[in-house]
Amino acid sequence: MKVAILSGSVYGTAEEVARHAERQLKAAGLDAWHKANVSLEELLAFAPDAFLTVTSTTGMGELPDNLLPLYSEIRDRLPAWSGKPAAVLALGDSSYDTFCGSGELMRELYAELGLREVVEMLRLDSSETVTPETDAEPWLQAFVAALKA
Repeated sequence: MKVAILSGSVYGTAEEVARHAERQLKAAGLDAWHKANVSLEELLAFAPDAFLTVTSTTGMGELPDNLLPLYSEIRDRLPAWSGKPAAVLALGDSSYDTFCGSGELMRELYAELGLREVVEMLRLDSSETVTPETDAEPWLQAFVAALKA
């Protein structure tokens, strides 16, 4: 199964988590692919069977600048991905009212595209964790199990 890992990061943490997720999914036997600042054309060329988005949230609850162009292009073109499995891993700071807001935006986009959320969105709180890659591992295992089911 080909899994596209999309990522959006303000300070680089979400990119690190996305790269870690790619390694974890590959170790589980999946054809995982992550490219920072991927274009929709590159994503379509990969022809994914499933999607994982790892994103941080700006202070205003918005998508990071490096994910916004892809998000906008997907919303404009609405690729035929209905029924494919997907999940969102969101990083944020619970001291903000818009905690993990970009993750919610991606979930809404997934729903608009007809993607199936196979595990509930993971919200990692920067005020509670200093090891988001490690903290995400059990959730990633559940994501892999859902994809293989």
